[in-house]
Amino acid sequence: MTKEKAAKKTGKAGAAESPDRASGRRDRGRAMRGHSRRHKTNLEKVTKDERYELDAGVKLLKEVAVGTKFDQSVNLVMHLGIDPKHADQMIRGSFSLPKGIGKTKRVIAFCDGEDAEKARAAGAIEVGMDELVKKISDGWTEFDVAIAHPRSMGKVGRLGRVLGPQGKMPSPKNGTVTPNVESAVRDFAAGKVEFRNDAGANVHVVVGRASFSEEDLKENILAFVEHIRKLKPSSSKGAYIKKVCVSGSMSPGVELQMAQ
Repeated sequence: MTKEKAAKKTGKAGAAESPDRASGRRDRGRAMRGHSRRHKTNLEKVTKDERYELDAGVKLLKEVAVGTKFDQSVNLVMHLGIDPKHADQMIRGSFSLPKGIGKTKRVIAFCDGEDAEKARAAGAIEVGMDELVKKISDGWTEFDVAIAHPRSMGKVGRLGRVLGPQGKMPSPKNGTVTPNVESAVRDFAAGKVEFRNDAGANVHVVVGRASFSEEDLKENILAFVEHIRKLKPSSSKGAYIKKVCVSGSMSPGVELQMAQ
């Protein structure tokens, strides 16, 4: 029996079932997962569209950043009055928070000779030049920050396609290309943070942990906001700091009354 005759006999066109229909059959009766009870309870504690004074906001943040099996990171997001399409309005760099971020970072250093010895003593997990470049070219990226001496950039530049998409490529703008490799390794290993605005004109940074005291979190927040304020591009017009929010990695956001 031909396929055409079989199709007429069964009344089917013989075409394959559409993916959407098959997916719908598999998902039939499967309930979509919503927010947890903990998250819903915490959402009720935060008043929507309210801007909290720093003291009240940090206190509320610590109340809602609880109930998880780990110490949540505290994230700060600033929405800025810049145009990310203009190179002269890009906001990027690095900053040492006065109270740190509550964890150490894995730092490597591209350098040799005496600088290599100092970098290793300062806390670098890997140090070198040609061998380190090859190791990363072969796929090793188990580190958080890469520091490079200026004279190494001729070789390190080949790693742009590997480190660039991961945000690990050394750059003078964020302090990771410097002749003072020892100091840079020590600062970044201790938790120095890097930042760069995204396409939506937002700057994201970790400012501590939920276990930090209110005073330590406030000190870190104030210090970082003030640092960003000093970086305002001369070509940026109107309000510069439009919105500032803090949140735990698994808790609702709390908007702070720090915009200008």
